[in-house]
Order: sequence, then structure tokens, then C-alpha cells
Amino acid sequence: MERKFFVGGNWKMNGSKGKIDEILKNLAESSLSPSTEVVVAPPSIYLDYVCSSVKSDIDVSAQNCYRVATGAFTGEISPAMIKDIGCNWVILGHSERRNIFKESDELIGEKVAHALSEGLKVIACIGELLSEREAGKTKEVVSRQLKAIAGTVCHSVLYGFVLLIQFQAQEVHHQLRGWLKDNVSAAVAGSTRIIYGGSVNAKNCQELAKEGDVDGFLVGGASLKPEFVQIINARL
Repeated sequence: MERKFFVGGNWKMNGSKGKIDEILKNLAESSLSPSTEVVVAPPSIYLDYVCSSVKSDIDVSAQNCYRVATGAFTGEISPAMIKDIGCNWVILGHSERRNIFKESDELIGEKVAHALSEGLKVIACIGELLSEREAGKTKEVVSRQLKAIAGTVCHSVLYGFVLLIQFQAQEVHHQLRGWLKDNVSAAVAGSTRIIYGGSVNAKNCQELAKEGDVDGFLVGGASLKPEFVQIINARL
């Protein structure tokens, strides 16, 4: 099954209206591959501003949301709120959410399930710590994290789901596609875009994009720079 190449720009806690205007101007004036789906993820305070300013063929993503629709959850935003301002995507389970803010596998699974049920598209992130990788636990950790996500949702909504691996590329991507085939379905395994979230930049993006199970990237710091265009066009 053909999977459209996907490149997301995770701006993390960076930016101002002036900086955002520069980034969006560069994207608007550049020739972007029509074969790549492009999504940008600004801080939540700028979601509405970016939605109203970005070119029409680029989607906007929140960087996080909570597991319920409303309630006394100071500082959180819901999928319904994200959709209300015209955003279609959300990033969940990023390594910084897991490791700095101590979000558990179970919480992330619940957040993914709620976001999908509300009609948001999800970039679900999994990945091991350096210490876990050095201990040879990569497969164990990422399989556990993926199980916590896949086990909470109706498998029919996983079509179009984007899965982010935050460190190793082709080998782990291939293993996880096999896990989806064995534990969910061959159709979901074939349709799921497994993207790479390591240190992607203009120098290494073309080589990474050649790998059979690397369906795109989620880019951090480089998405704030002009070189983001080169990464979007990695398969040209």
C-alpha cells in the first residue's frame, strides 16, 4: 500500500509572531513537493494565529492535548478545542512529555484514543531512552509503548494514523510494522506511516528518506529554519 510521505515541524516552546511570520513566509514562497504532506506544530498559544496565516496546503497540529473533552484541568486543552480553531492534528506521547512531564504509557494511550474518537489525526510518538537502547531494550520498550496505544483504540480508526519513532530508523520501523501486522492487521500495518524523529536535517534527510519503512519525519529545531524546505523535499 502506498503511503504518502509526511513531514511535520514541531516548533516546541519556540517562536513569536514575528518569527512565525518569517517561517510561514518562507514556506509560502518555496516550492514544496506535492508528494509530501506537511504539518506544522506551533505552541498552543499560537495555534489560532498559525491556522489563520498558513498556506492552505499545510496543516496545523497541536503539540499536546488531554484525554477528556472538558473539566477542571488547568493548563490543558482538549481535542474539541483544537478542532474548533481549525486544526486537524495533534502530537501525543513525545519523549519530552514522557520523560520531563512523566506521562505514562497508559495516559498516552488514553489521550490517543480520545483524540482519535474526536476526529483529530494523531502523530503518536514512541521511543526508548539512551540508557534503554544501550541495554538492548529498544524492541521491548517501543513494543510496550505501542501496545498501550493500540490496545486503547478501535482498530478501524488506526487507518491514516502516523507513528513516530524517536531514535533508530529503518530497523526499528520494520520491526514495528511487523508488530502492527501481527497484533492489529496487515491493512493497518500497510497504511500506517512510520516516521523518524531523530536529528533530521538537510544533510541526512535524503538518505533517511530512501529507507523502505521510513515514511517521513517529525523535525524539531530544523523546522524553524529555511532548511525545513529541503527536508520537505527530501524525496524529490
